[in-house]
Amino acid sequence: MPLPFFADVVFGKVSWFPELRTVLLVTALVLVVGAIKWYSMGASNTSERQMHSKVVMITGGTSGIGASIVLELAQRGAQIVLLTHQEPSDFFLVEYIEGLRERTGNEMIYAEQVDLSSLHSIRKFATKWIDNAPPRRLDMIILCAATLTPPGKKRAVTKEGLEESWMINYLANFHLLSILSPAIRAQPADRDVRILFATCASYIGSPIIGNGDDAMKVKEWSPAKAYARSKLAFTIFGQAFQKHLDAYKRPDGLPMNARVIFVDPGYSRTPGMRRWATRGTLWGLGLYVLLWNNAWLFLKSAEGGAQSFLYAAMDVTLGRGPGGKLIKECREMDFARVDIRDEEVAKKLWEGSEKLIERVEREEAVRRALEKKEAEAAGGGKQGEATADATGSGTDAKQSKSRRQKKSKK
Repeated sequence: MPLPFFADVVFGKVSWFPELRTVLLVTALVLVVGAIKWYSMGASNTSERQMHSKVVMITGGTSGIGASIVLELAQRGAQIVLLTHQEPSDFFLVEYIEGLRERTGNEMIYAEQVDLSSLHSIRKFATKWIDNAPPRRLDMIILCAATLTPPGKKRAVTKEGLEESWMINYLANFHLLSILSPAIRAQPADRDVRILFATCASYIGSPIIGNGDDAMKVKEWSPAKAYARSKLAFTIFGQAFQKHLDAYKRPDGLPMNARVIFVDPGYSRTPGMRRWATRGTLWGLGLYVLLWNNAWLFLKSAEGGAQSFLYAAMDVTLGRGPGGKLIKECREMDFARVDIRDEEVAKKLWEGSEKLIERVEREEAVRRALEKKEAEAAGGGKQGEATADATGSGTDAKQSKSRRQKKSKK
């Protein structure tokens, strides 16, 4: 019977059964580990929304949290436009998209090349997108791409001379949305348009934002400061962009139905987190593998990190009322800094960013024109040499033929 057996266990009469103290310790350990894991997994999205035929544009959608978002939305029938660094014909990208189509049964998954480290690449794509009549459908933009320089690494700049974190995490998104703004405002008033900004708590510790220039002094630069500063600028811009949309007067007199929503996914086991944790080194990667159990216990999976994005994308209540809300763990939270909504700070940042982009694009246009002229000159020189060689060969042939004719006459 169970009762006598339990009594024997308690009083130590069953020799093969561990001591009661051991059982209690193991049970307590399992419960503690389970509680930590349950807490670290975060909240799960319980909202659903009809996503069939909705057009979703996303950056950072080929790995980590972005890939999980794409998978979930594609399974619900959304048309996905992946903005990727690679060309659409890239072998691995083609394989990735084909795999997604097979897994989801959704053929409406495409890729467009947009290099977020290049203002020129962003402008090429965005102007092509808005150059369409009637305006293309656009239900959602998810800005999920970001970069974080590992600790101990040197300051990196893009080919256009901009600090990498500032460019990819903030300025690229500013440039993209500034150009796509007419396409967003042209959507029908009854269409629930959402722009999701991926943020994180690092903005809280950022230095005060200046006028939008990327020129953080080299001696003051550090990976953590640069990342935090770019995320603060990104968040301030998001609030300003919401006001920019709200201020637009539609021709039909109806209110705008586009909302900016900030999403903090929490700490997750993503490629970016792994690169940061390993400091971008082989020995760091080896240590990460050895301590992977800790990462599994305390960090969310990429799927777990995607839950707040899915909530922001599909919760019905977020399609009503004002925009500019922050979502974390599938619920609305308050921002931790008051300058997020400071209009004067946002104005200086916006105007400074526009001037910076204008200057860099002008310099890059001059550089591309010079490179084109040099290439044409080099090509013209080679063509001239080829023509001269051909002319010389023809002259030599004629002279040889003339000598043969003279010899035959003799």
